This record gives sequence, C-alpha cells and structure tokens, in this order.
Amino acid sequence: MSLVPEIVERHWMPDGQDDSMSPEVLQGDAKTEEAVETRPDDDVAEADQDFLQRQYELAQLDRSSRLRWEMIKRLTVCGVAFLNDAYDMFAINIVAMILGFVYFNDATGSERNIVPRKWDTLIKIAVQIGCLLGQLVMGRLGDKIGRTAVYSASLMIAIFTTIASAFSNSMVKGINVFVVLFIWRTLLGFGIGGDYPLTAAIVSEYASVHNRGKLMAAVFAFQGFGNVLAPIVSLIVIACFKSSIDSNVLYLDYVWRIIIGVGCIPGVCTIYWRLCMTDSDRFRRLEQNNGDGTSVHSTGSEGEKLLTSDRDNSISSTGFISRQTHVRQQKSFSQYFREWRHLKVLLGTSLAWFSLDIAFYGINLNSSIVISAIGFSGDIATDNPSSFIIRNCLGNIIINLLGSVPGYWIAVFTIEKLGRKKIQIAGFAVLTVLYLVLGFAYHQILNKSTGAFIFLFSVAQLFQNFGPNVTTFVIPGEVFPTRFRATAHGISAASGKLGAIVAQGGFLQLSDIGGKSAFIDHLLQIFALFMFIGFAVTFWIPESKGKSLEEICNPDEEYI
Repeated sequence: MSLVPEIVERHWMPDGQDDSMSPEVLQGDAKTEEAVETRPDDDVAEADQDFLQRQYELAQLDRSSRLRWEMIKRLTVCGVAFLNDAYDMFAINIVAMILGFVYFNDATGSERNIVPRKWDTLIKIAVQIGCLLGQLVMGRLGDKIGRTAVYSASLMIAIFTTIASAFSNSMVKGINVFVVLFIWRTLLGFGIGGDYPLTAAIVSEYASVHNRGKLMAAVFAFQGFGNVLAPIVSLIVIACFKSSIDSNVLYLDYVWRIIIGVGCIPGVCTIYWRLCMTDSDRFRRLEQNNGDGTSVHSTGSEGEKLLTSDRDNSISSTGFISRQTHVRQQKSFSQYFREWRHLKVLLGTSLAWFSLDIAFYGINLNSSIVISAIGFSGDIATDNPSSFIIRNCLGNIIINLLGSVPGYWIAVFTIEKLGRKKIQIAGFAVLTVLYLVLGFAYHQILNKSTGAFIFLFSVAQLFQNFGPNVTTFVIPGEVFPTRFRATAHGISAASGKLGAIVAQGGFLQLSDIGGKSAFIDHLLQIFALFMFIGFAVTFWIPESKGKSLEEICNPDEEYI
C-alpha cells in the first residue's frame, strides 16, 4: 500500500484541483517516494499506511462527482422513504375529513359530518408525537450502533403500524376508533421519525463535496411527491366507490382504510434494498478508530499512538512520518455542545426547524380547513359527500403542484450554487412578508378574488420548500461531527416536530375564535412572527457549501 497518494493530496495538490497529475506533482511524487524509501526507520508501519490510505480515500470521495450504482440505490431507497413518510403524514388530512362522514353523519346542525375537535387533534397530532420520539431515539441509536441497522428497523415499524392503522376499529367502551388510530399512528410516527436523522447521515456521508447538498435536497424533495400522491390516491379510491358512496355514505369506511393502507406499498417495494444497505466507509472507519474512546492511530511501536486530527503534523516537510505521539480524550456529547460556538449551531438548526414547522404543519395538516374557509370546497353539511371530498382533494393537488413540488426541486438545483444559508435566510424573509400580507389583507383578498388568495398561498408554499423546509433538513446533516451527526440531526428534527405539535393544537384551538374559521387571518400573522424568528436564528448557522464534512467540523475540536 503506497503512501504517495495521501502525501501528494496533502502537500502538492492545490485546493480545488482535479485528480490529474501535473509534471510538478509527478516530480514531487518521485521525490517523496524516494524519501520514504530511504528514511532511517526501515519502512513505514503498516498501520500508518492504512491510516493515510483511509484519508486519501476520503479525499477522493469528497472530490468525486460521479454517481455510482451503489449511490443511486441508496438515493432511491432514501427518496422513496420520504415519499412514503409524507404520504403517511399528510393523508390523515383527507382521512380525518372522511371519518367525519363515516362516524358523525347522524349529527345535527353545524356538527354534521365533522369530526369533533378533540378527536381531530388527536389523530392529526399522533404521528408528530411519534416522530419527535423516534427522531431522538433513532438518531442516538444511529450514532451508537450504526445507521443502516436502525434505518431498517424504522421501516419495519412503519410498515407494520401502517397496516395496523388501516384496520383500526372501536374495541371496548371508552376505546373508540380514534383512540386506536392515535395509538397506531403514534407508533407509525416513531418509525417515520428514524428516517430523518438516519437518511441525512447516510446521504451526507456517502456524497461528495460537489453534490452533497443537491443529493440530500433531492432525497428530501420526494416529500413533495408524497404530498401530491395522498390526494391523488384519495381521488382514485373515491372514483372507484363513487356510486356506492352516493347511495350509502358508510361505504367511505372502506375508502379511508384503503387510503391509509396504500401507504405501506412504497416501503414494501424497497425493503430488500434497505436491508442490504451498509454503513458508509466514513462512519465505519470512525468506529474502527474510536473503539477505545480516543481518536488515535497506532504507529507500529507498542504503546505509541498517533492522533487522527494531528495527521497533518505527522508528515514532516521532508515527507517522513513523524513518531510524535499525542493521545487525547474525546469530548462527550454534552462536553462538545457545552461550548457556545457549537451550542449556537445546534440551537440555530433546532429553532429554525421549530419556527418553520409551526407554519408548515399548521397549514399542511389543516389544508382542508383552509380550502373550506376560502369557499373552494363547498358546504360539508349539505353537499354530496363524494363531491365535497373530491373538491378538497383537487384543492390540495392544485396547491401542492403550484407551490410545494416546484419549490422542492428549485431548491435541489440551486442549493450548490446559492448555498444553504442564503436559501434559508431568503426563504424565511419572503415567508415573513407573504404571511403578513395574507394575514393582514386576508378578508380584502378573499372579497376580491379567491384565485388571488390561492395564488399567494401557493407562492408561500413554494418559498417554504425553496427555502427553509429543505435547508432545515440538509444543514444539520452537514454541520455536526460524524460521531454526533445523527443525534444532533435528530434533536433538530424533533424540535421541528415540537413546532408541528404546537401548531396543530394551536391551529385547531384558535381557528374558530369569533366564529367558524374567523381567526385564520390572525393565525397567518402568528406564522409571520415565527418566520422572522427562523430568519434571525439562521445567522447562528455556518455555511457548508463547498466544504468537506471534516472541514465544516474541525476534528481537533472534538478532544479535551
């Protein structure tokens, strides 16, 4: 095994230069090889060669921009996972509406065909609670026992609980279908929660510097397809049962179960590939090097160890391998984030995600309420059930196709050019303005044109995704050390889900203050406030564009 590649990488190749060898580098190559061969200490220890080879391979990985088949498989698995997750999370928006027709068709007045607020909140908030717990637990386990093992377990949980949710029913007195749905969907959320930190860690550790942000954003962008797929599947199922529903509304009981059950199909289709995934070389090498609790490397002499973070100092100007030994203890998670320079980054990613999800989930989990409030869907108490549901599904599709899906993919194709931080700052700034306009001019816009409101609402959806919804996922996958990456990403993502829980409870509790949907304009104003908070805390976060994971997080700062 040759030392030349690493020495050439570290001492002769300029930053940003490709892998081609200039005459000067080749000449340096020969001199270095000669120096290594003639040095006093016979030959370089095999352990040193292994160490340098590992560093060389990481450098090659960071420089490579070519997508290999193995990487394509991983991206497919991770992308389908997010499509699946988004479908499972947002299908409940339509399912909750259908449940009103099934279980409250006999109610009178304004309560007819509407799920009572406490049950509506319970089933919509369930996945968010499970996600919060799953992101914290699965993220930590991903750092401790490996990304892919925990990643596979999260899929198994999601598939089983999706099927169980579809068969939910009242059991005994006091445990009705809504309680059973809450239990299964909370467990479903736990499985979904693991996908966030583990997908981010898997993709970021495999991708190169040149396309890491783009690939992470592309994987996350599959959420947009999941958002659209839920109302499309609902339309198809409703169309299949339309004549039966029109004759007997209780046939909708089949419809909502099928809509939920379809959510397990994407996961089942990728289960084999997910089970065959292995951890990245970057993570496995960290595990090998850190087995004794210190990031050190043996130089061949018994008891001598060379600190990985001091590797540059270990190569002298003459090309020899230094025999200096430096052994330091790694910082624990709490020790590392006790320092403000590291804590502010974690606070920045967490508060930004929390602020975003206040609006993102407050709107997306209640889009049927918003669509109904602006008069697009009709009257739930008197309209034909199938027609009412179809109009709501169409409204969801229009908003997602106009705003959400394009926003995701604009972010994918610009994130490496503009940078993560710029996109997040600009996104929060635009959203602050849009929600202020929608909030303070709510009635004026609706009185003039429902179409104008839908357009502005869709633009807000676009800048949520061509903005902080993508970057709040990407950034935590890059700005933390490999040892803590999944844990820190899980904390950031869980903060977002806390925002979703607050938003869901707040939206449903506040939206009808003063009358049916009378408080929605003020909720939009509240969303504007949180968008500004997200804008402000983004300045605590470093820009990660164009940097290797090791450059973003100086390994030397991980030691006492």
